Amino acid sequence: MTRTREILGELISFPTVSSDSNLALIEHLANLLADAGARVDVFRDASGTKANLFATIGPDIDGGILLSGHSDVVPVADQDWTTDPWVMTERDGRLYGRGTCDMKGFIAAAVAMAPLYAQTATARPIHFAFTHDEEIGCLGAQALAPLLQERGIKPRVAIIGEPTLMRVIEGHKGCYEYSVHFTGLEGHGSAPERGVNAVEYAVRYVSRLLELREVLRARAPADSRFEPPWTTINTGALVGGVAHNVIAGKARIDWEMRPVQPSDADLVRAELHDFCNHHLLPQMRAVAPLADIVTEVIGEVDGLVPVTENEAREIALALTGANGAGLVPFGTEAGIFQAIGMQAVICGPGSIEQAHKPDEYLALDQLAEGVRFLESLSDRLRVAP
Repeated sequence: MTRTREILGELISFPTVSSDSNLALIEHLANLLADAGARVDVFRDASGTKANLFATIGPDIDGGILLSGHSDVVPVADQDWTTDPWVMTERDGRLYGRGTCDMKGFIAAAVAMAPLYAQTATARPIHFAFTHDEEIGCLGAQALAPLLQERGIKPRVAIIGEPTLMRVIEGHKGCYEYSVHFTGLEGHGSAPERGVNAVEYAVRYVSRLLELREVLRARAPADSRFEPPWTTINTGALVGGVAHNVIAGKARIDWEMRPVQPSDADLVRAELHDFCNHHLLPQMRAVAPLADIVTEVIGEVDGLVPVTENEAREIALALTGANGAGLVPFGTEAGIFQAIGMQAVICGPGSIEQAHKPDEYLALDQLAEGVRFLESLSDRLRVAP
């Protein structure tokens, strides 16, 4: 526990807001794991300012256990903190600092266990995956997954240590985020027929989203355990125009959907493609041939689908003593690892209620539970998968 707290304090001192580089933190983690005997790879992104870390302790075989966490944190700007967010502060049985619960506490505990795993991982490997840019679309994990496939690295179990109060979580919805950019034709507001009002076409697009929202509600699977049980759509922003008397030449819609099943996402994308290409765009281009609608994919992150056979769930239930696994409304990287063949579960110290807020904290008793969980996991590495 002492070593975990030391490492956590070090990790908090790296201000790894998603808009900034995480390289210094990744280098620090790489050194800690290498010192414990891990085989470490660091994969930089195209910009060279972000990186994923993947490390392995134990035999070079398939069927290992992956411990996964994201290195980035959300901003602290315009938040009213009573402590320095980049200096871990202990008060009243809590550790304060940006990222303490989301999710550097889990990362610190996992790395602190590396010397123990180096002794116990005799029959089954343990892997570490620490990623970038989870908070803005799980970009790091989406880049790491195909690299693992290319290299033939096949962990069987993935434990994602997002804050769940050490509850075992076996499912969550996907999260697909888009920005749709409308280009019309500006003109004087007194002659709207001579222009193409991008805002008005954006409104029609939102109206179609609202219609699809009701379609999705009716498609809720009968056995869905999610709350609500159907795929949701939310319009986050509509921005456009410059003045009361000017035909709006530009507009943007930011929206998201959270699918309970992949077919819902396929339906929505197909319906919107048809609506834009066969209804909106022909009308826009009849007046302005260069008018356009461009959809920017911010992130398409698959959900974690509950499955009957799940060794990750069974391990987590055994180590926590829980009687069953639940679902959560927030998204994680778990579905990305599930999609490349891993059996995945989410279980980590801290509460999601503290994440992203000023004075984010991780309760010391929660950290202790996380440490005990990962310590007990070491026994599983002595037995072949």
